[in-house]
Amino acid sequence: MLALPGLLVLLAGLPALLRTGQVDPRGWMLPALLLVPAAALLKRWRGEGAAWWAGLGTAGSVLSCAFLASWRVPALVPLLWWIGVLIFAILAGLAFEGGGNPAGSGVGSRRPDWVAAFAGTRPITGLGLTLLALAIGWLGRDAPVEPVQRRPELAVISGLPLFWREGERGLAARNDAPIVTVLRQRFTVTALDSPLALERGRARALLLAQPRAFSMDELVALHGWISRGGKALILADPQLRWPMDLPLGDRRRPPAVSLLSAMLEVWGVKLMPPSAGAGEERHFLGDGRMLTVYAASAFEDAGPDCRIAGRGLVARCQVGKGTATIVADADLIDDRLWLADPAAPLDPGQWTADTPQFVAQALGAELAAGRRWVRSGDALVHAVRWAFLAGIFWAALGAVLFRRRSREHFGPSAPRPALLKPEMGD
Repeated sequence: MLALPGLLVLLAGLPALLRTGQVDPRGWMLPALLLVPAAALLKRWRGEGAAWWAGLGTAGSVLSCAFLASWRVPALVPLLWWIGVLIFAILAGLAFEGGGNPAGSGVGSRRPDWVAAFAGTRPITGLGLTLLALAIGWLGRDAPVEPVQRRPELAVISGLPLFWREGERGLAARNDAPIVTVLRQRFTVTALDSPLALERGRARALLLAQPRAFSMDELVALHGWISRGGKALILADPQLRWPMDLPLGDRRRPPAVSLLSAMLEVWGVKLMPPSAGAGEERHFLGDGRMLTVYAASAFEDAGPDCRIAGRGLVARCQVGKGTATIVADADLIDDRLWLADPAAPLDPGQWTADTPQFVAQALGAELAAGRRWVRSGDALVHAVRWAFLAGIFWAALGAVLFRRRSREHFGPSAPRPALLKPEMGD
């Protein structure tokens, strides 16, 4: 009984972790309510100390699994929310005063122990604390991305379907991709067809994602706009894998390979072809952020004005007074690679990668960062295995401790009350 609550809570939180890959203690807030009946039963059978011991074991199992799966300490705020739910769940279970006699007394109680554990004189208190734990779990959820009051202009030039839906025509085809929906919370987004339009606009940030072929005049205009102080995020994919139903040769299809290699080499970086058999990959950056890429390539031969980061995936170049962040993959903004629920792009709890935060930061805006991610499938299996062992060890230690206490109070060596001898005449 000391081991079972922690193991059940740990297993009940794994589906949320597997769905997104986020290692967040808040994913175990709802499963932590399993401690309400567990604490009530443990209080009746072994006392309040056993209930708190099982709660500590649950916390240790979950936190050890979270650390070993991501190799990062859980963030403080999510950790505090989860601990709050855990404490109130235990208090709710302890608030139920078991009616009748404890198990093993054999006197006067015909109700099963699990029924007697919840048949006390304070069930309303227990239910109230349970609802309070539920409220803490609801309040502790990830806050959705909200629009800011001051949103600078952002220009987007792309051959990808970021502003229209495949298979539709006319007004029905207008549809923002999830990444654009997120960017609209921080920018006033404007779609452009050509870099020549940058001179007439007021945008100081540009998302250039796998564009069509540019003329020499357009390349000169693009270079001049950046060198005068523009900030650009360029997604240059040497092997685009974005799934589309449009036939080959359709003008609406984006280029299968990046057409910006010559300009990038002028800046000082060379885009390499992807390795054979490259597919979907979870790519960790040096600061802990994770991007899911597909058939991504890498940069090499950085010039004096460029710096390669992220194990070759990202290059940051100083172009005159402006900056250009170049990524060797364009598939990463496909919502199928960073979003678990396509209907909820503004809910960070549904993100499966740090793509929105990475894109927004590269363009000069900020989104909440600091998420922990499962390093790999093997790391998760290793984490669950050791969390199970830690929980079982803690429960075994508690069983020895509480059995010893029980023997001290009720063992053969304990003093027994003297029997009164009957007096004459009784």
